[in-house]
Amino acid sequence: MTQSALTVKRLTYAIGAEVGGVDLSRPLDPEVVKEVKDLFHEHQVLFFRDQHIDDAAQRDFAAHFGPLQHFAFLPPVSEGLPEVHAIEIDPSKPKTANSDIWHSDATFLARPPLGSLLRAVQLPAVGGDTLWASMYAAYDALSSKVQRLIDDMAAVHDSSNSASHARKAANADFQPITHPVVRTHPVTGRKALFVNKIFTTRLVGLTDRENETLLPMLTDHVRSPDFQVRFRWEPGSMALWDNRCTQHYAVADYAERRRMHRVVIDGDTPA
Repeated sequence: MTQSALTVKRLTYAIGAEVGGVDLSRPLDPEVVKEVKDLFHEHQVLFFRDQHIDDAAQRDFAAHFGPLQHFAFLPPVSEGLPEVHAIEIDPSKPKTANSDIWHSDATFLARPPLGSLLRAVQLPAVGGDTLWASMYAAYDALSSKVQRLIDDMAAVHDSSNSASHARKAANADFQPITHPVVRTHPVTGRKALFVNKIFTTRLVGLTDRENETLLPMLTDHVRSPDFQVRFRWEPGSMALWDNRCTQHYAVADYAERRRMHRVVIDGDTPA
């Protein structure tokens, strides 16, 4: 495998690219890893098709991007692979997760994840797409006056708004954490809006009335189609996204079981 074997199809102006010409079931040359990392930082979410790989190969590919989490909120797929966990939704059972709300993952942690690698294992016949939104584009679309207002602002993030996280977070004694409203990406240097509807509960230093006005405006800003890409899953599909500068939304429009395997990459402290 050589660097020139990769193909890249940009999907929208703001975010997303489909990468081909690479077999993720095999070890990758350092040149290919570097090119994929560069594409990751440029496009924020990468999609791979026809990757019929196992959990170990998924883990190994994700490990190129940083240390992997032994995820505390979902059990691993096996004792030998503590880094890989399953997200399984059966529409016939009561809802236990908030994946169909725009969010970045686990921003209530002091060091939220860098990103995740998600692989389709079992798909419904119809539906179950996932959307991602660029928080670079969301920040850039704000007026300069609003940008100046929020550039030095901080916000509180708390797991209590998510029932599935709150139960487990209470056992782990996670306390509300403060992060910048606008974070600077440690690799690209670009500014990204870093608030989300599930975990961001308050803007620091504002009154209740000010929070009631400004925070919903910022968290709802993600809903503009101008910032988004929508991915239709197929057998063998994988998605790798940068949690530092994106949000995602899993569309709950299906009537059959959906099972995905995910690997979470450790992150840093937002700044």
